[in-house]
Amino acid sequence: VAHMQALGMSVQVDAIGNVVATYAGNEALPPVMTGSHIDTVRTGGLYDGNYGVMAGLEVVATLRDAGLRTRRPIQVAFFSNEEGARFQPDMMGSLVLVGGMPLQEALAVKAVDNGATVSEELQRIGYAGKAPVGAPQVDCFVELHIEQGPVLEQQGMQIGVVEGVQGICWMEFSFDGTSNHAGTTPMALRHDAGVCAMRTAAFIAELVARYGGRQLGTVGALQLKPNLINVIPAQAVMTVDLRNTDGALLQQAQAEVLAFARQLAAEQGVRFSHRQLADFAPVAFDAALVTSVERHAQAQGLSTLRMPSGAGHDAQMLARVCSTAMVFVPSAGGLSHNVREHTDAEQLVQGANVLLQVLLEQAQRA
Repeated sequence: VAHMQALGMSVQVDAIGNVVATYAGNEALPPVMTGSHIDTVRTGGLYDGNYGVMAGLEVVATLRDAGLRTRRPIQVAFFSNEEGARFQPDMMGSLVLVGGMPLQEALAVKAVDNGATVSEELQRIGYAGKAPVGAPQVDCFVELHIEQGPVLEQQGMQIGVVEGVQGICWMEFSFDGTSNHAGTTPMALRHDAGVCAMRTAAFIAELVARYGGRQLGTVGALQLKPNLINVIPAQAVMTVDLRNTDGALLQQAQAEVLAFARQLAAEQGVRFSHRQLADFAPVAFDAALVTSVERHAQAQGLSTLRMPSGAGHDAQMLARVCSTAMVFVPSAGGLSHNVREHTDAEQLVQGANVLLQVLLEQAQRA
């Protein structure tokens, strides 16, 4: 925020903690917006999200240094809780912004680690803003981001032209069985919650292999209680992350996993429950804006690859209310959500230069 203010931008913080800074234009037209997020995961690196925000501010600094004002205002934003690691769903700030989740519902969500609410945490850090939350009157949104995967590097491409974001389904499964002695309870008489969770995880891996294509599945968190070597687990709580660019196949995969878990729990004499943590359909970005990204990258002599995004991004939420596109730069070794996440400085500059030209073109439109 201090950086934004130093660039002469007006800054607003809304009630869900989204921060939007505006570089005034010459005419009273809807602004062109860029940005990303600055929250991360505990094992995260330097570039995820932050790069897109810093590059947006660098675009404004470049225009300011040149004494240039565009016809349309340019806004640089960072959105609350994009990762969804402590508070679900992910992309929460941008989802609330575009009207996809009621503000009060989002503020009441509790952290998975200590039970604090979103509202309490925003107040604690001083970002429970006063600006109203509502669908922004934005002309278009362009998000610059690291790929977070290996495709660009493996194919030797410099810029990813992102055509859309794959669908995401997050669920939490709870199996409740009976805790008992591991040495004296016959296998046939057990009600083992841990077995249910582990067999469900194996089923998800098998399902992904069977579906092939762009189907992905991950069990990222698993807690057993009482979590002792010689005690049959009484409870198992696990997360399920399913993704696909095909919305129908994603729904089918979700239904299969749920049916398997329910049937398995019944067979094992274990109670099963689940809750939906996130459910976002695939999103296609604006064709003309995607082509603009591709054209400006190629005009700078950069190689391009049209591709989907495997990760969720705030851009998929903004796509509900305005024309939207994304620009990717390579991730070394395909690593992200990892402290060794890295993108070379030259590649960072290339992405920022593409962003500059796309924003300039859009902001100079009538």
